[in-house]
Amino acid sequence: MSSITHWLSDPRMHDYLAIVKGARNGFVYGVKVRFPHALIMAILFGRGDWKSRLLVIYKATKQHAFNLAKFVSLYKILLLLQRKANGGKQRGADTFVAGLLGGYVVFGDRSAVNEQIVLYVVSRVIASFMPRAGSPYSKAPAGASGSVVRPIPPDPRYFSVFAALSWGAVMWLFQHRGEAIQPGMFNSMTYLYRDSEVWTDLRTLLWHNT
Repeated sequence: MSSITHWLSDPRMHDYLAIVKGARNGFVYGVKVRFPHALIMAILFGRGDWKSRLLVIYKATKQHAFNLAKFVSLYKILLLLQRKANGGKQRGADTFVAGLLGGYVVFGDRSAVNEQIVLYVVSRVIASFMPRAGSPYSKAPAGASGSVVRPIPPDPRYFSVFAALSWGAVMWLFQHRGEAIQPGMFNSMTYLYRDSEVWTDLRTLLWHNT
């Protein structure tokens, strides 16, 4: 056991073992994020019997988990290759190149799961351009990774405008260009705004949607 611990602690192995743990963390995070989401969507919008719904949940969770595992490991491999090609030093554009190639290989094929992940990422990228407030979200000590960077929330004034424009735009799209909205969000908005216009009795008004 001590020899294994020594091997795991060997600095020469760190970059390679980080790839393995990155794949592990990507898989675990994918399961934690996708399974409850897929379960709720199956309950609210699922079609068919529960056997077919459970199969959909399994497939979505599997794809999300494996794709995150593949992306994290591929991203770390590409970073490592670039560092080795540059004498062990990481350049500023290395992360972009690794993310670019990894994103194309792993998330380039259009599927419902990949589309949701990419839309989630692009919304965060767009939101990152908003001016920031003066203090970070958390002032807790650095975590296990040793990172000292703390996310800073958006300036409340700019966030208010961003929120208003986002909701105004999505409601207009839902009404006039519904075909352009991502299917999961379209189903959610249909449930909230269109299904709430229809009922036949007290039961379908308050207890059941239809």
